[in-house]
Amino acid sequence: MTESVATGPREYQGVQIPAAGTYTLDPSHKRVGFVARHLMVSKVRGNFETAEATIVVGEDPLQSSVSATIQAASINTHAADRDNHLRSGDFFDAEKYPTLEFRSTGLKSWDNGEFVLDGELTIKDITKPVVLKVEFEGAGKSPYGFDVFGFSATTEIDREDWGLTWNMALESGGVMVSKKIKIEIEGEAIRQA
Repeated sequence: MTESVATGPREYQGVQIPAAGTYTLDPSHKRVGFVARHLMVSKVRGNFETAEATIVVGEDPLQSSVSATIQAASINTHAADRDNHLRSGDFFDAEKYPTLEFRSTGLKSWDNGEFVLDGELTIKDITKPVVLKVEFEGAGKSPYGFDVFGFSATTEIDREDWGLTWNMALESGGVMVSKKIKIEIEGEAIRQA
């Protein structure tokens, strides 16, 4: 870990926010997850275990940006057969397309620690716009002197927009896997510069 360049949180519209600078996602304090409906009757939750993100917090917080890379093969739903199927050509084709990428394109609608993050999500070389609802969870200083902040973000996508079209019709009607997928992200970021 790099040496801290700590300056501490600052106030913005009545909320303590992180100091301007470059932050990286703490791999020990993050969840990049998703929820899909299975058999039209229950939910399956999963995570991508390996993800990196760089967050540049601007002097003007609305000028901040995010870029993230997620390793497709790190998918984990706690069912080995399902995880292997998700890594296969039926879904992520992780061998051919090893990463999912996110790049922000704008930040807006700041209100009491909540805002909207526009961006572009790339899966299997297909890039589509996404809109994340982000909640700022707080800013502070770690016991080691590093500026840190926490956040959570959610959005819903139609997986078929990214070529993830595999499915199976059910005799009772409906399909095995929902088209709509909820994305859930929780993270803690540490200031690097």
